[in-house]
Amino acid sequence: MNTADFADQLKALDATLRTIESVLDLDRLRAEKADLEEAAAVPDLWENQAHAQQITSRLSYVGGEITKVERLRRRLDDAAVLLELAEAEADAAAAAEVGSEITALRKTIDELEVRTLLSGEYDAREALLTIRSGAGGVDAADFAEMLMRMYLRWAERHGYPTEVYDTSYAEEAGLKSTTFAVKAPYAYGTLGVEAGTHRLVRISPFDNQARRQTSFAAVEVVPVVEQTDQIEIPEEDIRVDVYRASGPGGQGVNTTDSAVRITHLPTGIVVSCQNERSQLQNKATAMAVLKSKLLVAKRAEEQAKMDALRGDVAGSWGDQMRSYVLHPYQMVKDLRTDYETGNPTAVFDGDIDAFIEAGIRWRRERERLAR
Repeated sequence: MNTADFADQLKALDATLRTIESVLDLDRLRAEKADLEEAAAVPDLWENQAHAQQITSRLSYVGGEITKVERLRRRLDDAAVLLELAEAEADAAAAAEVGSEITALRKTIDELEVRTLLSGEYDAREALLTIRSGAGGVDAADFAEMLMRMYLRWAERHGYPTEVYDTSYAEEAGLKSTTFAVKAPYAYGTLGVEAGTHRLVRISPFDNQARRQTSFAAVEVVPVVEQTDQIEIPEEDIRVDVYRASGPGGQGVNTTDSAVRITHLPTGIVVSCQNERSQLQNKATAMAVLKSKLLVAKRAEEQAKMDALRGDVAGSWGDQMRSYVLHPYQMVKDLRTDYETGNPTAVFDGDIDAFIEAGIRWRRERERLAR
């Protein structure tokens, strides 16, 4: 490729980055960062730990966004300068270096551009994920645990804190269900496209005849409730059960009945929490999870009414959303976007950004067409 092509590509990347800078509103972010730094410097900040964590988490996120965009701008400007030098001195090695940098910049800028597509009502919030094993017996329970690790590894790759609230282990292997939080801004908007039914096809490691097994797991993603949300739950609408927390194989992890299960009687929604040592703490966390699920249920009910008015009879986009095939060939394919890869090992190790990006673009296009 000649240097003129490189120049055209740099101009296109510059235009995309300028759009991103405009949408993110860097001046507003810098002003917010200054306000947050002032709030974080208050001597008694940590007397209210929840507020302090909210301030420091937001400050870390805003600072990271500013740094990310500023670093991309410097790299893009440096690439343009290097290209000028390569052209002036007919330096093929420098031109090749520009080509490599353009490839890397395009990938990073494309990923950042996806963030600008997250403009839904709750997209900026943290996320609660619940994974449940479906049809497929022990293989499904094992698959649910594989998916849990996949999302936790994805969060770890990005430096996002996570907290596991509840895990119900299956008898032989794997999980019946788990609920955990990804505590990062825009986690809900990002991970929301992962909701739905996931399917695994492989030679079962639990079958002594080594037969091929298809198993399923369901992923639910809801936004974390904030104080501004009007979600009232009358006491008579819930049943609270306490029990002894347990680990894999029934091993006790607590000697008191501190784990809490809350059933919302009108909807049948059940949530549990056993990660805290205190029954009161577990109840508070479980109530927060229940409110998050009721918030989504309320929104879905409102959306269903709007769809009925529009005559929209389409099914949920999240169902049967991805297949993971380990035999007779290796492939992971998203059934909505058609994005696929032949490296399921990397996917199960948390390398799912390309799937998420494709899902967000697909969702945005669906929303555009539905207007």
